Amino acid sequence: MKGKNLLLGAMVIALGFTSCKDEKAEQAEKKVDTYVVYVDSLGNVAEADAKTNWEAIDASYQMRISDAEAALENLKDKEKAQERIDASKAKYEALKAKMQADMNAVTEAATPAPVNSKQKLRNALFGQGKIGDDMNFSWVNKDNIHSVYQQFIHTAEDNKDSYSREDWDEIKVMYEALDSRKNTVEKEGLSSSDNRKIAGLKFKFAPMLKVNRMGAKSEEMRDAKQ
Repeated sequence: MKGKNLLLGAMVIALGFTSCKDEKAEQAEKKVDTYVVYVDSLGNVAEADAKTNWEAIDASYQMRISDAEAALENLKDKEKAQERIDASKAKYEALKAKMQADMNAVTEAATPAPVNSKQKLRNALFGQGKIGDDMNFSWVNKDNIHSVYQQFIHTAEDNKDSYSREDWDEIKVMYEALDSRKNTVEKEGLSSSDNRKIAGLKFKFAPMLKVNRMGAKSEEMRDAKQ
């Protein structure tokens, strides 16, 4: 009788162990399923929503992939489960790469391109974006040319002590281009009053340009020798 009770007890323990093991396997299978379903569901999320909530999506993904990979230990058919996980992982990485590329593109588009020193000088002399590499002065006309000369010359005078030789070379090029545009504007009906005012500005500026440009060159040569 005693032996029969021991055998019965062993059977109960074995059944309990098997039941516990089956329960773990079932829970493990659910975690793998949850992971796979989650990745599949991301394909139905609107792209704009996915980009906006990407950090939360990725955090949720990391939690689910961690649970799924840990669950492999409790599965009989580990190889099949691993294949499912790997397939979903590849799907997610492809989505992640696309999202990051799109978000990087948006960031780059929103970030202004760095302005080189030559363009900064042109912006200061003429106004933001007025003169680019195309050297187009068509926006200068009989109505605004006097104010253009004023801004150009006063800006150069105010900053003359900070300009390098390269700056003065660029100023000379810009000044000559502006003068060339003036010749065209004169034919379009530049008023005699504005013409006299511009002549006065040029009379004052021309020697200053020459002296400062020569001085910058001499200073550069002196520094090179040292």
